[in-house]
Amino acid sequence: MKSENAKLYLASSNDTARRNPFGVMDVPHPDDDDVMRFARNTMPEESAADENAEPWSAGDGYPHGSIEGRWSSRWKGAADPTIPGDTPDKWKQGRGEARIVGDRVYLLFDWDSGRRRGLIEARREGAHRLIGKYINLNNPEITVPWVGLVVNYRRIDGYFSQGRVDFRR
Repeated sequence: MKSENAKLYLASSNDTARRNPFGVMDVPHPDDDDVMRFARNTMPEESAADENAEPWSAGDGYPHGSIEGRWSSRWKGAADPTIPGDTPDKWKQGRGEARIVGDRVYLLFDWDSGRRRGLIEARREGAHRLIGKYINLNNPEITVPWVGLVVNYRRIDGYFSQGRVDFRR
């Protein structure tokens, strides 16, 4: 019997030629013109007033020295039509995991009690900036540019054109 965490990270196909370390569908064209344009116009800065600044996850109490590992995740800015009563202003919370491969950061996360999953593939730009794209693994037609600010090993502020995809521990 697989643990709950193992279920989150199961591969979506038997294809082993994947860029991402999770074995799920890759993000298509994570460095395309839309991503670069969004990154030029999106410059998040650390702020104590940011809506991700206040702790909203239980945290694991483990002193992390890297962004790799388990996270809590949440997003808002669009409605998920599979969730009754969902609206763009409601946070959808779940679990996440970050893995680093070279200059790439992969963030796999879920919501709706694990029934929905997304993947972000981003490249590092300096020590604190991540630039890439998100794919909805349950509805792969949905892809959007994403920019993240690594505030510290416990907080990543993430932005897409309609809202946020944030990570905390």
